[in-house]
Amino acid sequence: MKRVVQSLLFGLVVLTSSPLWAETPPNVLIVGQIAEPQSLDPHAVTAVNDFRILVNVYDGLVRYADGTLNVEPSLATDWTISDDGLEYTFNLRDDVSFHDGSPFNAEAVVFNFERMLNEDHPYYDTGPFPLAFYFGQVDTVEAVSEYQVTFTLTEPFAPFLSNLAYPTGLIISPQAVREHGEEVGRNPSGTGAFQFEEWQANQRVVVTRNPDYWDGAPSLEAVVFRPITDANTRVAEMLSGGIDLMVEVPPDNVSTFVDDGSFELYEQAGPHLWFLILNMKEAPFNNKAMRQAVNYAIDKESLVNDILQGTATVATGPTPPAFGWAYNDDLEPYPYDPDRARELIAEAGGEGAEITFYVTEGGSGMLDPISMGTAIQADLAAVGLNVSIETYEWNTFLGEVNPGLEGKADMAEMAWMTNDPDTLPFLALRTEAFPENGGFNSGYYSNPEVDELLNQARTSTDQDERARLYREMQAIVYDDAPWAFIANWQQNAVATDAVENFKLQPSFLLQLQDVSKP
Repeated sequence: MKRVVQSLLFGLVVLTSSPLWAETPPNVLIVGQIAEPQSLDPHAVTAVNDFRILVNVYDGLVRYADGTLNVEPSLATDWTISDDGLEYTFNLRDDVSFHDGSPFNAEAVVFNFERMLNEDHPYYDTGPFPLAFYFGQVDTVEAVSEYQVTFTLTEPFAPFLSNLAYPTGLIISPQAVREHGEEVGRNPSGTGAFQFEEWQANQRVVVTRNPDYWDGAPSLEAVVFRPITDANTRVAEMLSGGIDLMVEVPPDNVSTFVDDGSFELYEQAGPHLWFLILNMKEAPFNNKAMRQAVNYAIDKESLVNDILQGTATVATGPTPPAFGWAYNDDLEPYPYDPDRARELIAEAGGEGAEITFYVTEGGSGMLDPISMGTAIQADLAAVGLNVSIETYEWNTFLGEVNPGLEGKADMAEMAWMTNDPDTLPFLALRTEAFPENGGFNSGYYSNPEVDELLNQARTSTDQDERARLYREMQAIVYDDAPWAFIANWQQNAVATDAVENFKLQPSFLLQLQDVSKP
């Protein structure tokens, strides 16, 4: 196996020395990614771009069942929940090792969650851990025996199992963390179907088959994730045979692949929202009339039909319709009404306002962001707002937006793909989720009523009651308009006809264990 890997890596070096690959290696899947990953430490990242790699290298205690957002066993064989909803006890597989040879057991699970949640843990400083919020209700994690672990919560927490299935719940080798410290994101070790081989910055991340994988060794010998930030270049690589699989096909190119029998286009609805964060700390968007005006001023139907070419639908509010049980279908999207937008702007005294707009070149679920940003700029100019665009590469963009827009920008593009109707509003709309508190409320929205509804919804164990609370929250946020609600995307990907057994998942993750390429 070592000789095979060395030969593979040599071949990759030769092939990546030219802009376009002539042919991909047999039994190796080459994936065109939208950006360079930030890290391969599952607890240190937030972007689906990174998660698409991580879910193939690591496992969690539970995972999403194929084709659903339902939770099923993974490293845990089963679990019990106490009657009061405060204790979750997991029985673990006793035949699993990390890729570095160290054992997977209850102590490894304790290490992972203590590292994220306990500021006194000796490896807490290997963070930061931006999505530790997912497990904020965890009080203690205890190894009951070698292969049994109990989580005790401070209060009932309905999304707990779903959050464990999300990539933030993936389990990393404690030995790797101890050995590599802050550099473990460059030297990852999990228990997944593929094991880390190399990371050449801005060129490739290579993972190879784990022959001892507890759930069956994958067919593929290796997977190569290539960051190709420019959409046109990704398409050119796909058409020339340089990559086998491409995520997030640009809308302009969908028909090209549909009409070519040597490719297969995949589509899958999922919980996605593309929106604009509005900076409520400062003028002009500290005025609700101005925020509502932006929602009226943007021709979302045109964005969806002309730029995205029908690959998305117009968004109504902060909860995607994919969460049908929690979605408020009594609300209608803000209509395109520039006259109403002008009235609101005049009411707020905002005529001629100067607006700085952060736009990204591309990123997870960002939906042709430059074209979208330019069209939005034109729509806002038509109602008398002077919008200046600043464009950034994806990881740089996140570094500007996530710490908050105060003193920098009035508006920024953003996209989220989530696992539960709790996730996005809890992490990005609560008062306690301001950036200085470690959250993603970069526009500083604060409404005590919304805070209370979200807290009630995540502690209720009755799904009907949770649905009522989420729908009420959506109605308030819709009116407050802390964001401009733009689009819900139907994700897509394209693969060559040599790729078999691939499918998209509603989680937006890439599960490649069952994929083959004869």
